[in-house]
Amino acid sequence: MSLAISYILVAVVFGAVGQILLKKGMNNMGALTLSLEGLPMMLWRIGTNPWVVIGLTIYVASTVFWLTALSRVDLSYAYPFASLSYVVMLVAAWRLFDEDINPMRLVGTLVVCMGVLLISRS
Repeated sequence: MSLAISYILVAVVFGAVGQILLKKGMNNMGALTLSLEGLPMMLWRIGTNPWVVIGLTIYVASTVFWLTALSRVDLSYAYPFASLSYVVMLVAAWRLFDEDINPMRLVGTLVVCMGVLLISRS
């Protein structure tokens, strides 16, 4: 079971890092608007953005760890651990992207952590 938890935690951290890199890449590109005629150029810009490519690669690695964990434990046990990415994202958004974190977000994140703790004990 502890090996499965290790896989889950690696998947969560890799997933969070991948998302952070995706956000960095999209920040560099600026706001995008979906349109049929602009779609090919937009996909080209996204697909050639190094931050996005690296972020997607790490996110795929996260998926490999996640699938390995799912081969070992019940989904109802593993899935709540995925919510730990909320904690990583909250800290990353605040530290890396200077986002404001209000008290409600902090309380919500603490509730999620308590839920994961309860499930991990089952």
